[in-house]
Amino acid sequence: MSFRKHPFFLLILLTIISCKKEEKLLALATSDDDVSMFNDAIRNHYFKTLDSAAFYIQKVDTLKLLEENKANFLKSREWYKRAEPMLMAYDNENYLSMNAPNLLKVEIDDYQDIKVIKPKSYQVLVELLYAEEGFENKDVEYVIEYLKVRIPYIRKNHILIRQRDRHHLKMVRDAIVNVATKGITGFDSPMLANSLNEAIYNYETIQEILGIYEPAFASNELYQSWIDEIKKTISDLRAGDFDSFDRYAFIKNHTNRQLELINKTAEDWNIELNTSRPLNPTATNLFDKDFFNIKLFSVPRSPEITDERIELGRMLFNDESLSSTGNISCATCHHKEKAFTDGLKKARGIANVELQRNTPTLTYAVYQKTMFYDGRATGLEDQIVNVVNDKNEFHMDLDKLEHRIKENPLYVQQFDSLYNGKINNRNARHAIATYIRSLAPFDSKFDKNMQGHEDTLTEEEILGFNLFMGKAACATCHFPPAFNGTVPPKYMETEFENLGVPQNASFEHPILDKDPGQYYPYKVEEKRNFFKTSTVRNVELTAPYMHNGVYKTLEEVVNFYNVGGGQGMGLDVPYQTLPPDSLHLTEKESKALIVFMKTLTDTAFENKSDGLVAER
Repeated sequence: MSFRKHPFFLLILLTIISCKKEEKLLALATSDDDVSMFNDAIRNHYFKTLDSAAFYIQKVDTLKLLEENKANFLKSREWYKRAEPMLMAYDNENYLSMNAPNLLKVEIDDYQDIKVIKPKSYQVLVELLYAEEGFENKDVEYVIEYLKVRIPYIRKNHILIRQRDRHHLKMVRDAIVNVATKGITGFDSPMLANSLNEAIYNYETIQEILGIYEPAFASNELYQSWIDEIKKTISDLRAGDFDSFDRYAFIKNHTNRQLELINKTAEDWNIELNTSRPLNPTATNLFDKDFFNIKLFSVPRSPEITDERIELGRMLFNDESLSSTGNISCATCHHKEKAFTDGLKKARGIANVELQRNTPTLTYAVYQKTMFYDGRATGLEDQIVNVVNDKNEFHMDLDKLEHRIKENPLYVQQFDSLYNGKINNRNARHAIATYIRSLAPFDSKFDKNMQGHEDTLTEEEILGFNLFMGKAACATCHFPPAFNGTVPPKYMETEFENLGVPQNASFEHPILDKDPGQYYPYKVEEKRNFFKTSTVRNVELTAPYMHNGVYKTLEEVVNFYNVGGGQGMGLDVPYQTLPPDSLHLTEKESKALIVFMKTLTDTAFENKSDGLVAER
């Protein structure tokens, strides 16, 4: 039949095409300020996942056979994982509690308000149900009853009401980052090693969200690119097993590709992602130097980071006249050629007095939410106050610091042009902190390979990364891309761990280190021996290692983790967060881990250049 001969049918066809176009135009007509027209569909999917998770958790009962309970638990957790991207985006507090690690949580408001909270989460339940030595029914019932009540509560009190399209796109982006940085590492599935399947459940929800948004795509080609990419991602996740999975290829070929698609989708939908979050919304590579939004790791409303302020900060950082004795500067303990450490077991202060702990690197310190090993400072500027006031370090006060700066004509000139002539301790601290913030170039050999600028990683180095992110469980505490303890995908909190670090380097006759860590100032026993998780970047240059400098070599450090930390060596460490079981790393695997970590040395140190200031 020819449409040319039957104009009535041609009219119908044109009407259908016109309606399709109007439907797309209507979908695209929403602005950043409009509530998404897809909220109802996304909310319905959210309810479906929560209802399914609740249905299967209701079937877990200590009166039933263990295998039946395990099967129902796994189905409930599967549906929880399908809900996770939405839960993480729109109910983050419940996300954190529902899948919290099996560790005591301590909340401290003041000396009179200290809460020690026993976790009740999916992770706790899996460790109970799959424990080799069995479990107490009351412990299982304690967690089950919480989840049976909590999941319906989350559904009833949801806030998925007035989200905009940019919120849903950010939800997809955060889910992608979460899978790459935590999901494929075993972070929340250490016993089951079921991370790859659970990553699939996350991606199936991403696929569902994108399917709901199909009418919003002006470009059918872009939408199809998403669908093809998600299918390939799921296929690759299904093809691997936990220990052998190629996480390097996954991040390089899938995560980074998907971040590019996020940018294209924002452009296609004519929306802008929020810039008031720790992640730069336009970054298209997990290891790009601009992956983080550095402003969100600075003091609010502080002056812009400029090359001129970085240089002023560098001068102040190296100025010994700012100490009471006139012979100590920040650089006294933070040597540039040692990645801003000092090579000593413990730092040395005024009159060569030994300080309490090892000197940590300042590289990538900007991407931590708290400072010092015990977390007593809330930011770089606050850390500087502690150093200035400490009787064993600068032994000054902020007023004297200001006075000494004002005595220097060069500083007067610099502050006049960069801080409107205001020479005060606040601006001085900002300048020093700005210099420290510049020490995060993301230009190591590993970064350049991840960024696609080089193809120089050896098979051993890639194996080391895959072990770091998988079997060796390093990335469950040292999260990429900064490889420190700041937790993705929100990057709002830096973790502290109790590893059972000894005071001596003997593996046969260890003695537990006496440093109380976070025990003070509130004298909370459950925080004794807890220390901040520092970055692994530039670790090749920062020996000796641990908060007390007990280990001289990376080989010793890897061995410490391989045997299960302090508990694994037989020490009494009641609140150790590191699993005490051996990692069963072979000699080849331990060597590969170390070889990988050495690829995280920044280019400036490899070239022994005079500075380490990221290009801006």
